[in-house]
Amino acid sequence: MRNFIQFLVKNSFVFLFLFLEVIAFALLIKNNNYQSSKFFNSSNYLVGNLYESVSNVTDYFNLKTTNSELAQHNAELLSVNINSFTKIYGNTILINDTSYFQKYVYTSAKVINNSTNQRENYITLDKGAINGIKPGMAVVNSNGIVGIVKNVSPNFSSVISLLHQKMSISGKLKKSEYFGSVIWDSDENNHRTATLKEIPNHVDIQNGDTIVTSGFSAIFPEGLPIGTVQYFDVPKGSNFYNIVIELTTDFKQLSHVYIVKSLQKEELDKLEALTQEDVN
Repeated sequence: MRNFIQFLVKNSFVFLFLFLEVIAFALLIKNNNYQSSKFFNSSNYLVGNLYESVSNVTDYFNLKTTNSELAQHNAELLSVNINSFTKIYGNTILINDTSYFQKYVYTSAKVINNSTNQRENYITLDKGAINGIKPGMAVVNSNGIVGIVKNVSPNFSSVISLLHQKMSISGKLKKSEYFGSVIWDSDENNHRTATLKEIPNHVDIQNGDTIVTSGFSAIFPEGLPIGTVQYFDVPKGSNFYNIVIELTTDFKQLSHVYIVKSLQKEELDKLEALTQEDVN
C-alpha cells in the first residue's frame, strides 16, 4: 500500500497533465461546433465501419448454411416433435416416457420439377427409394399440405400435387372439428384456392376460419394447415356449404419440402383390409 501511494506521489505531475489534457479536449469538443462535428463524424464512421465489417463476416459464414441443411435440420426437429408421437396409456406427459412411440418420420427433399398450370399437376423430388421413400407418403412444407408421393425410383420420387383434379384430402374446421373433403377446382390459372365440401349448413363459419388436416388417415398428421376460409355460401336446395379456401401453400414458390413417413400406416391398412374382407 505504501509503495502504491509513493508511486502516485512520484507521478502526480504526469497524472495531472493527463487529467488536464482530457478536460481541455472535452471543452474543445463541447464549445467548438466544427471540431465537435468532426469528432463525432469520425467516431461514427469508425464504429459504423466496424459494425459493417462484423456484419459482412457474419453474413459470409451464415451463407455456408444452405437451405438444404436447414431443411434437413427442420426435418429432424419435426421427427422428434411431441406431435409426431402417440401416447399408449396414462396421463403423464414426459417426452422420453416409454409410454410414447413415434408415429411419423420426416425427410427433407428438394423440389426439382413442379407444374401448377395443368389440371393434373405433379412435383418431382430429389429423394427416392434409397432414402426410404415409398408411394403413399405425405408431402408437406413449412406452410402446409403439398401432396402425396405417387411413384419412386432409386433416387427420385414424383408427387401428386394438391393441385390435381383427382386429389382429395380430408380437412376440418379447426374451431368446430367439422370435417369434409378439400378438392382443388382444376382451374389452371388459380393455384391458391380450393374448395371444402360436405360441411353441413348449420355449422357456424366465418371468413378467415382455419382449415387443417383431420387426421382420419395415417397419411397426413392431424392439424397441419391447409388454408383459411375465403368465401362461403349455401347453394339453393343444398344442405351443405360451398366453402372456398385460400391455400396456405404457395405452389409457385416450392423449393424444399418434407416427406412424411407414417409408422402406423401399414398396420392401419392391414386392419382396414381385413375389415373389408369381413364385410364382403
